[in-house]
Amino acid sequence: MRAFILAGFVIALGATAGAIADTPAVPRTAIRAAELSLDERLQRIFPDTPSALVGTTRGIYLEGYGAVFTAEMEPVTDGTSLMNSVLRPEQKVEVLKKKVGRIPDLRKAMESALVETAASLDSVPLDEQVVLEVVIDRFLWEDGKGYPAELMVQAPRRKLLDIKHANGAGMEAIRVTQR
Repeated sequence: MRAFILAGFVIALGATAGAIADTPAVPRTAIRAAELSLDERLQRIFPDTPSALVGTTRGIYLEGYGAVFTAEMEPVTDGTSLMNSVLRPEQKVEVLKKKVGRIPDLRKAMESALVETAASLDSVPLDEQVVLEVVIDRFLWEDGKGYPAELMVQAPRRKLLDIKHANGAGMEAIRVTQR
């Protein structure tokens, strides 16, 4: 009888351990909260362009790698409307100049957002990455020169927490990729 009870206990314990192993290391609720926070931050970067964030931020946790977030942005509007559907060449130059000028601000805001996001993701292991990638939309009339189509910032969560605790010192530890 004892052997039967012991066997039942071992089976129940094994089933519980298996269920725990199937539980994601980083719950979807944590990723979702980070998505919403990033949406808020990205929408505030360019106050004169309220629709700069196209859609919503999407995130995923990749076990063994880290948390990856992607967003799509249009840092400036081109000024077209129903009444003014065609831009003159000099207007296009001004729009492009403004967009190129905003890339450093976008990068700085992304680095800051990455630090804050890392601090909110307690369940991401310290040695795994936190990544934020923004695709920068191009207007149909643009030739694609002068600024990157993608901007990505990333660092291990541990380094990002160090930056947060140092009040922003050490931002150079964040890897920035432009494509």
